[in-house]
Amino acid sequence: MIAHFFKSIPARTLLLCGLALAAGTPCVTMAQNALDTSPGTPQLAFVRNSVRLPLIMPAPTVLQASGAAFALPQSLTLHWNSPPTPLLLRAVERLRTRLCILAGKPIMFTQAPPPPGGLVLNINTPKDITFPSPTMREGYTLDVAPTGITLNAQGVAGVLHGLTSLSQLVRQERDGPVLAQAHIEDTPRFAWRGLMLDTSRHFMPLPDLLRQLDAMEMVKLNVLHIHLSDGAAFRVESRVFPRLHTLGSHGQYYTQEQVRQLVREAADRGIRVVPEFDTPGHSYAMLLAYPRYAANAPLNTTDRAEINRAALDPTNPATLSFVNAVYAEMAALFPDPVFHIGGDEVVAKQWAQSPHIAAYMKQHHIASVAALQADYTRHVAHALRLRGKTVMGWDEVQEADIPPDTIIESWRGPAHTAQATAAGHDTVISGPYYLDRLLPASAYYTTDPLDMRKDAAEAQAAAQTTGPNPPTPTAPPAKAEDAPPPPLNDAQKAHVLGAEAALWTEVVSPDMLDARIWPRAAALAELFWSAPEQCDATTLYPRLAIMADRLDLLGLEAHANTQRMLERLAPGETEAASVLLQAVSPVRNYAHNHEFLQIRHKQTATLQQLGTPADIASPDSFEAETFNAEAKAFIAGHTELRHELENTLTRWAGNDSAFARAAAHNTGLTPALAASAQLADLARAGLAALGTGRTLNWRENARTALLAAKKDIAASASIHVVTNTPQPEGDLIQRIVPGVEVLLDQTIP
Repeated sequence: MIAHFFKSIPARTLLLCGLALAAGTPCVTMAQNALDTSPGTPQLAFVRNSVRLPLIMPAPTVLQASGAAFALPQSLTLHWNSPPTPLLLRAVERLRTRLCILAGKPIMFTQAPPPPGGLVLNINTPKDITFPSPTMREGYTLDVAPTGITLNAQGVAGVLHGLTSLSQLVRQERDGPVLAQAHIEDTPRFAWRGLMLDTSRHFMPLPDLLRQLDAMEMVKLNVLHIHLSDGAAFRVESRVFPRLHTLGSHGQYYTQEQVRQLVREAADRGIRVVPEFDTPGHSYAMLLAYPRYAANAPLNTTDRAEINRAALDPTNPATLSFVNAVYAEMAALFPDPVFHIGGDEVVAKQWAQSPHIAAYMKQHHIASVAALQADYTRHVAHALRLRGKTVMGWDEVQEADIPPDTIIESWRGPAHTAQATAAGHDTVISGPYYLDRLLPASAYYTTDPLDMRKDAAEAQAAAQTTGPNPPTPTAPPAKAEDAPPPPLNDAQKAHVLGAEAALWTEVVSPDMLDARIWPRAAALAELFWSAPEQCDATTLYPRLAIMADRLDLLGLEAHANTQRMLERLAPGETEAASVLLQAVSPVRNYAHNHEFLQIRHKQTATLQQLGTPADIASPDSFEAETFNAEAKAFIAGHTELRHELENTLTRWAGNDSAFARAAAHNTGLTPALAASAQLADLARAGLAALGTGRTLNWRENARTALLAAKKDIAASASIHVVTNTPQPEGDLIQRIVPGVEVLLDQTIP
């Protein structure tokens, strides 16, 4: 939805955000970063001429383009250096479909000599023995000119990536679709560029998963890490233990044939599927089906926090046999060599307070719960290794000795990344990239996977989001161990396989899925693919706006689903709500996850109703970003923007009465009444700062509105703050505060 909002913004505003991909030089390397920025005017770019440069996202290693383009022909003739495989033929058919959609006209692919006016697409690649795989070759070069297109790829993955980049060179001109001339050389920074999707907390139907694969291919993500079991549910059909899916899934699961379809469709797009079946903690769904393997019986079925914490009994030999049999069946469905066993958040009291487990630990001289878990991990890892699998686990599994080839997923902060890589474990970093924290794209994008400077205390707070051992609801004092670890040395860096965005779905329904992943995952895809010097935060939002529209055009349903959610809340009266949601975002850092807050305050956790305005609002607002950039530019001297600013602020100021009328007929909108009134107050403050509609007390009123909005934003500034700070009504915060503040700072002493 946010990208479609952007379409209504005047062209001059787009330029102010840096969307004018223009340059004064005849040929530019890394053109999308070559915006003309006036000193002291952030994100301000003006067109010097009519040259338009292509946008490729993720940013390639080398992009040379002059802005020249030629008409996209009606047909392309394919020429292969060796007979294409069925997979490659399907890939070029996806390219043809995408070209038709982007061009708005039929495009034909032929194998015969090109017809008059046709264009030859030459594809040269060696064969990959195994694909997709951890060692697949992904580099490519692409040359696009009116005389022909040549794609030279290192392997099958390189072909897929080159075809994706080729599709991004299409744009519409006055006379029809054109193809930008370009020379691209490209290879990824990291081999593991993933998306972790939790389907246990909320089931995501297969079509929703397949849709994500297409978007992942477009931004060159290559691992779908799918979280298939947890306390909430076990989501795969088991023919060996059928109660797992008949009881443990609550009726929502993937059949084994659906799993195979997912794996096939992913492989077609160069995407590995890494399954996760979380044990020995987070095992309530498995234990609901087979309670005899529980560490504590009977199971607590009333408190969602306890459901989340339930653990297997690792001291029972039958438990290990059960888990090994489940893993054997599940591993056979997923051909990837990596199998994720979870291993996170095993709550100590689940084992320590069990008399028979405590006795077992004493008898076998097991000193700690971590050591007991290490024994469990070694056992299941050995069984999986015999089946050709490499075990992956969350960073808790490294608290005691584990097999040296275990892959660590670091989620509790840089100290755990340092620990894993120092021990020689290959590591994937996901902690900074939890999309369910509802941070804006810019916050994730400016955190490099190898950055060791992040606050360890905040990372530890993030590690408690599901509730085991909740800390006291106050921020702890700074301690020496909270200091960031030293930078990784070269040997440690070599063990960082890559990173992945992660979406836990406690408060995500299928209708919300696309908009909660995208376009933020596209920003992270660039962070994981492109070298740090190619990741340009100053132009992120205008580039992301283009990418968001492309992804929606090519199959994502973020806009359509968001509109449907609005129509459920206010049928026939969605316009005012849409205007409001352009300027606000949901609260952050799990403040919108009410179950998390209930657990933190030791209350009985209850299931959260979804579909509220805060569920519909996006963590990013392109319109707010545009307004904020315009305000800064105006203050810097671009006074011609006054009219644009006044129009925008007037629309926001006047929207509150329309929203209130809609809410009077549609009670689902009432949680956002306060946010609507606050947006109007901020807009009036901005107008007054520009000299419009000033009243006797306008300065005092403006400051009051601004301070109230900033207080609401601060209430979810960190996980520690969220724990003990009341949140704004409706869980909504204002995104236009920076722009209003910069206007007020120039007029209010």
